[in-house]
Amino acid sequence: MPTITITITITDASLRDVAADVLILPLLAGADGAPATVPGAPEISEAISGLDASSARGDLHRIPSYGLASATSLLLVGLGDEDLAKVEDEDFRLAFGAATRSLAGVENAAIAVPTATTQQRAAALEGAALGAYTFTTYKTGTGAGAPKAALAALTLITEGDADAAQTAVDRSGVLAEIVGIVRDLVNTPPNLLHPAEFARRAEELVAELPITVTVLDEKQLAEGGYGGIVGVGQGSTRPPRLVRLEYAPAKATSSVALVGKGITFDTGGISLKPAAGMDDMTSDMTGAATVLAAAVGAARLGLEVKVTTYLALAENMPGGGAQRPGDVVTMRNGRTVEVLNTDAEGRMVMADALVDAVAENPDLVVDVATLTGAAVVALGKRTAGVMGTSEGRDLVMAASETTGEPFWPLPFPSELRADLTGRVADLRNIGDRPGGALSAGIFLAEFVGDTQWAHLDIAGPGYASSPLGYMGKGATGMSTRTVLQILADVASRPAP
Repeated sequence: MPTITITITITDASLRDVAADVLILPLLAGADGAPATVPGAPEISEAISGLDASSARGDLHRIPSYGLASATSLLLVGLGDEDLAKVEDEDFRLAFGAATRSLAGVENAAIAVPTATTQQRAAALEGAALGAYTFTTYKTGTGAGAPKAALAALTLITEGDADAAQTAVDRSGVLAEIVGIVRDLVNTPPNLLHPAEFARRAEELVAELPITVTVLDEKQLAEGGYGGIVGVGQGSTRPPRLVRLEYAPAKATSSVALVGKGITFDTGGISLKPAAGMDDMTSDMTGAATVLAAAVGAARLGLEVKVTTYLALAENMPGGGAQRPGDVVTMRNGRTVEVLNTDAEGRMVMADALVDAVAENPDLVVDVATLTGAAVVALGKRTAGVMGTSEGRDLVMAASETTGEPFWPLPFPSELRADLTGRVADLRNIGDRPGGALSAGIFLAEFVGDTQWAHLDIAGPGYASSPLGYMGKGATGMSTRTVLQILADVASRPAP
C-alpha cells in the first residue's frame, strides 16, 4: 500500500484518431429487430451490422478495428436499450466496468460515449475506472503464466465541455483509489492483516493527508473500559486495536462520525462457525476498510466537513482465553452485556466505538458493518440494509440514488427490543432468530442515544461470489462511494 490506481486522462481526438490499444464503445439495440448500433458512429455501426452482436447490458464484443480507428481493437459493450437517453447512470457504470474488468493485461484503453450527456459520460468513466482492478499480490508466475495486471491507463474522449470532463476524471480517480483501498484490504489474507497490521496500514494510508491518527492497544483498551472490543479479541494471540482518525478542515461547520466493524477474521469464537464458507470471513473487516477509505476520499476531495472515523479491530478466535457464551462484559459506557453467542461479535466491538463516536456530539453517525447473515437472507447478495433514525436513513437513501449502490431501508420494530433485555445483565447480545438483522441494529441503537444515525449492514454486497459489472469476485468496495457521498452532501449543507 498505497494501492495502485489507474491513470485517467482526457482527449478531444476523434474516434478514428485516438491512440489506444483498445477503444471501448457503447452498443445499443437496433429498432424493430435491426442490428445493434454504436450511437454517433455510423461507419462502425455499418461495419458491425453482420455480427449479430448482443446489446444486452454488459455483453462484450472485442473485434479488430479494421482501420475504423487507430486503436488496435474495438470493445463494444451492450447498454441494454435502443435509446441512449433511457440508459440509467448505473447501467453505464456496470457496462463500462465490465468492459475494463475484461481488459486485464492490456496497457491502455480509451472510452467514448458519442451523443451521451455529460452526466452519462461521467458515469461511464466512473464505472470504467472502478472496473480496472485486479488483486495479484500473492500470485506468482513469469512469461505467459504471469498474473495479468489491471488496465493501467484510461483516456476519455470528450465532446465539448473539457472542464466537465476534467471534473469527471478527477472524481473518478479518487473513487477508484478509495474503492481500491477497500478491495486491497479485504482481499489481503487474514494471516497478513491482523488488528495491529490493519492499524499500521491505516496510518500509512493517511500519512500525507491532513488526518491525525490515534491507536489504542489492548492495554489501553482494557484500562479505558472497552469491554466489547477486549472481550472479542481475548481469544486471539493477536490483540485488538481501536483506531481513531480525524479530518478537521478549518471551514467545516458540520461533523460526521464514521464507525467500521473490523473483525480481521471471524471464526465465531467459542460459538464456532461451520467450516464451509469460513474462509470468506477474511472479509469481516470490510466495514472498517470502508470508513477508512471514505475518510481518505473526504481529505482527497477537500470536503468541508469534519470527519471522525473509528476502526474497531479485533480477531475473533476460540483460543484458551476466549470469552464464553454466558460471560458478562462491561461496555465503554458502563452498560453490561450477556454474551450469549460469541459469533455476534461485530455488534460488541461496534458498540464500544459508537460510544466514543457519539460522545463528541457529531451531527450524524454512520456505521458500516458486515454484521448479520440475516441481512443477506432478507435482501440477497447485492443489496445492503440501512437502519437507524429517519434522518440518517434518508441521507443514506439519497446518497445511494446518486451513486447507484443499492440500499433498502429496514425498520426497528419495537417488540424486538424486549428480546435484548438481559437476564443477569442490562442487555444480551442476541435476540430471537426472526428479524436478526433488525435485532442487531436495535442493539447498536442502545449505544447511540439521540444522535442522528445510520447503520449500514453490507454483509451481502461487501464480498461477492461472482462478478457483476465493475465488481469482480471477492471484495467489491460496495458502500464506499455512498458513504463518501453522504459526507459530500453534509458538507454542502448551508452553515447553521
